[in-house]
Amino acid sequence: MSLLITVPPNLVQSIRAFRVLELQEEAARLGQHFLYAHCNAGLTKQQVLGIIAESFHFPKPCGKNFDALRTTLTDTLHAAGPQPGFLTVLEQLPNTQKFDREARETLLDVFRDAADYWAEKKVPFRVFYSFE
Repeated sequence: MSLLITVPPNLVQSIRAFRVLELQEEAARLGQHFLYAHCNAGLTKQQVLGIIAESFHFPKPCGKNFDALRTTLTDTLHAAGPQPGFLTVLEQLPNTQKFDREARETLLDVFRDAADYWAEKKVPFRVFYSFE
């Protein structure tokens, strides 16, 4: 039985009962890309975006701002060819003065936009996150 049987194919949700290793194994079983970023070392929006870009092996410009990340998660990946699906983990998103609740919500909105984009293309795009 699939670990993700109760999880819709395109969503952004708290990691809650899931473990990172189990999600990574499930992505491999499904033949999907596993994207993982441990974000707690970031203190600012720029640092968090940089950690995500580096962890996902994305081009440096995508770590500059939310719009660049959105474009990379959608148009750039789509232009790279057919995609089997994505299982993404953003672990320990920070809560700092320069990366506050509003910044976290904006970041998650970028991933929600990407999930909607891929849903239109019938490609699974699941994102799990946790806060530190």
